[in-house]
Amino acid sequence: MQLSKGQKIPLNENSLIFKLERQNSALEIDIAAFLTQNNGKVASDEDFVFYGNTNHISGGVSHKNDAIEVNLDKIPLHVEKISLTATIYDADARKQNFSMIQGAVLKIFGLYGEIAAFPLDNFTVETAIVLGEVYRYKGNWKFNATGAGFSGGLAALCNNFGIEVKDNVQNPPSPPQSTKINTQRTKSSSKREKITIPPPPIQNQPKKVELRKGQKVNLTKKGSKLGEIVINLNWSQPTKKSGFFGNIFGNNSGGIDLDLACLFELKDDTIGAIQALGNHFGSLNSPPYIALDGDDRTGAVAAGETIRVNGNFADKIRRILIFTFIYSGAANWEEAKGVVTVNCPGSPELIVKMDEYGSKKRTCAIALLENVGETFSVEKIVDFFDDSEQMDRAFDWGLRWRAGSKD
Repeated sequence: MQLSKGQKIPLNENSLIFKLERQNSALEIDIAAFLTQNNGKVASDEDFVFYGNTNHISGGVSHKNDAIEVNLDKIPLHVEKISLTATIYDADARKQNFSMIQGAVLKIFGLYGEIAAFPLDNFTVETAIVLGEVYRYKGNWKFNATGAGFSGGLAALCNNFGIEVKDNVQNPPSPPQSTKINTQRTKSSSKREKITIPPPPIQNQPKKVELRKGQKVNLTKKGSKLGEIVINLNWSQPTKKSGFFGNIFGNNSGGIDLDLACLFELKDDTIGAIQALGNHFGSLNSPPYIALDGDDRTGAVAAGETIRVNGNFADKIRRILIFTFIYSGAANWEEAKGVVTVNCPGSPELIVKMDEYGSKKRTCAIALLENVGETFSVEKIVDFFDDSEQMDRAFDWGLRWRAGSKD
């Protein structure tokens, strides 16, 4: 099975090998695994398996050159996810990044051979990658083909997963009681010397970033909390004065009723939908910490429709699927030129254009937000479905659907 970015599959074997293969050997790549709790952070340094700590204390995860071996039967109960990562050794000094990699693929092997392969491409300045995630879902293990890039190399990854690292170039090793992890790249050495690597310098961020399909970008925290995430969906104005969407969809009597909505999954396994249909508008300050501002049934509101996510409760949300559906009127996505914007304090504005126009299906999955510790990754999806139930099955949500009306 060849996996695409964002695809999730069940893991039906307990003993697995995740191996990074590539055509060129110019890049010196190190792989690692972070065993994280439900807050996206490791419980201790021992939950970071890499060249300096090759075996997890549980025996459930081992580092073997370009491979990570996993025995799911031995994973401790506090571990909710195993993030498999790759970094380039000394990338800044060597002026290397993952745009230089060729033919890279993450392969998954079980007892009887290869199970799946996940090609890795479309990277630019990244020096670290979350290759994929092994995670618990309703008592079972699954794999998510992630392919999310970071700048800042190993230090950025460690900081993201709750491990403090520093550099010993200017400073002596930390005393034995320190909890700072050793990231010194001496694979033959069994001594874990305490070193320090400075966090990567903050780069000047662009004000806006337009996402490619399948591309993931992490929102940046500003301060101790993530802040409110504002997700807006809007369309082109018609040329005739017949309602906001009337000219676009040939409904001159009063415009189209096109709804912004989302599916949500919380860390306690609660699932649901936020949408005007059924008056499920949600709540910002109580579960699910997501709210739809309102429902524009006439198409006359130039600002479109908006969903808000309370970033103060990011640690309680597992994932959010932003979608839209046409409640009434005919589908003509090309003339609508739909655009989603995602705004969060401290992050550039993320732009997701609904730029695949061939479909006449009435439901579009636009973007997927997934918890990555204390923030979210945002991925452009733009896939079309006959209805919400078909979309639900494609993303393995598990809701039960029935026909409804606003009237």
